[in-house]
Amino acid sequence: MSKHRVSRRQFLNYTLTGVGGFMAAGMLMPMVRFAVDPVLKASAGGDFIATPQKVADITNEPTRVDFTFEQQDAWYTSEVTNTAWVYKDENGEIVALSPICKHLGCVVDWNKDKTNPDHFFCPCHNGLYTKDGTNVPGTPPIAPLDVYPFEERDGYLYLGKAKPRGGA
Repeated sequence: MSKHRVSRRQFLNYTLTGVGGFMAAGMLMPMVRFAVDPVLKASAGGDFIATPQKVADITNEPTRVDFTFEQQDAWYTSEVTNTAWVYKDENGEIVALSPICKHLGCVVDWNKDKTNPDHFFCPCHNGLYTKDGTNVPGTPPIAPLDVYPFEERDGYLYLGKAKPRGGA
């Protein structure tokens, strides 16, 4: 037997501290997991998103293509609709341009300015882009339109995340 005896008060103190610690850990673990779980989850970033546009139907005239996807922000999932201007260039290659003006973020439209036909036009400050998305010198846009990477799967167009391209 041990010569050191535990008093009744010490025994109750140790017991209550131990039980309280287990209860606190039991309450804190779900909160910690709730906060850390979205950070540790693997994301499917960089995936291509299906559009309703058939590749065979793409012509040399820019066509507006709307596509929808689910976006996950931590615990909140929302449905987002994006737009692209899609056409085939003179080599038959597909070009997919973002409609967001590089000046102030307004949405450009194809062939809507009567004084500048066959151009993308930004109505906010009369910005102009050529058909290939290059900004017209002397107009407000400071950079070309962003370009969507694309893939063809089962005859449909799939678009990735828009990326800036080089140029003046």
